[in-house]
Amino acid sequence: MTVDVLRRPATAERQARAAVAVLFFTNGALFANLLPRYPQIKEDLGIGNAAYGLAVAAFPTGALVAGLAAGVLIRRLGSARVAVACTLLTAAGILVAGLADSVVVFAAALFLAGAMDAITDVAQNAHGLRVQRRYGRSIINSFHAIWSIGAVTGGSMAAGAIALGLSRGQHLLASAVVFSIAACAALRFCLPGPDDEPVTGESGPVTGENGPVAGDSDPVTGESGPVAGDSDPASGETGAEDREPRREERPAAPRRTGYLLAALVLIATAGTLVEDAGNSWAALYLSGTLHASVTLAASGYIALVGAQFVGRLLGDRLVDRFGQRAVARAGGLVVAAGMGLALAVPTVPGTILGFAAAGLGVATLVPAAMHEADELPGLKPGSGLTVVSWLMRLGFLLSPPAVGLVADATTLRLGLLVVPLAGALVILLAGVLRTRRR
Repeated sequence: MTVDVLRRPATAERQARAAVAVLFFTNGALFANLLPRYPQIKEDLGIGNAAYGLAVAAFPTGALVAGLAAGVLIRRLGSARVAVACTLLTAAGILVAGLADSVVVFAAALFLAGAMDAITDVAQNAHGLRVQRRYGRSIINSFHAIWSIGAVTGGSMAAGAIALGLSRGQHLLASAVVFSIAACAALRFCLPGPDDEPVTGESGPVTGENGPVAGDSDPVTGESGPVAGDSDPASGETGAEDREPRREERPAAPRRTGYLLAALVLIATAGTLVEDAGNSWAALYLSGTLHASVTLAASGYIALVGAQFVGRLLGDRLVDRFGQRAVARAGGLVVAAGMGLALAVPTVPGTILGFAAAGLGVATLVPAAMHEADELPGLKPGSGLTVVSWLMRLGFLLSPPAVGLVADATTLRLGLLVVPLAGALVILLAGVLRTRRR
């Protein structure tokens, strides 16, 4: 099946793309407004590192518990409605967590926020893939880059609110209202109809989970379409005729498929471990161990997500040129070397740069693992993607208490060694990813 990748998107499709971008932006910004407030919350609640680590682990616990319900909700209510409704509930949970006067309320609110965030994540990606099918080319990575912009914006908003002396209630209420209104406004411009609708472009029907750019098969002939990343012919880059065969086109071995899936889960989990280090511990490490000001301490998280955004902007070109395997190995090396050096020679500027290196290094890991898992042989469509998406949240679940326990037993500096170790793990496992396309 052929697809006219040069077809100009209709106005409704462009509006839907902007609407999904808004949803990704709000999703990144909401939680990022809370993270720089963690040191104040920890101090006000009077809890140690281990208790704090267990409390913030409630967020990924909620995500694990609720994550598998996303598919049922999307099928019944539609991805756009689910994404917006759960965005509103995420905002409410974050507001309650910021106002909590006990560790139990704090953890319960984070559990709710995490559960709703997980469903929002699946729903907004599902709707983004609908829009991608309409476009007939890959645009999903741009949504993840916009998520990073939202995270940087949210972290910057929090730093500004702290500098202005706004209370947590004032700050987080304003954040919840602004981004909830933005999400509701975006709903109006999302695509109508069911999420499994066939899409008809100028070249005929376009079907499948990831659209023509993901290498889906023609439902009539069974022949595979263009592979994800195959670029516009006008760009001069490699076309579909030079693509690498999909994994489904190769002989399937159940044991090898299981090994590949396990390795992809570990790669994605390594990426989440590094992200969580910035989420949960960057501000605490900078303000506590290195005695940075509260405002400056927020820069660690902002540096990580800002560099991650840059990496996502450059990721597609780098993968097309060098292959996912080489990009992942280079990223693991950047994480291990950058954060390892920052921990070996602890300074405020060096640590901020170390978190930036970590964010840059993991920028493409989760998308790479998801894409590879979605094309594993011997699995039903979407099964590999679901498994990786769900299990990678173990990184967010296990990292906070593990780092907290190590920090209480020794120092937080030693606890943060999880970051360079995650980079080393990626270097070892990157061989399961694809090389450069022929």
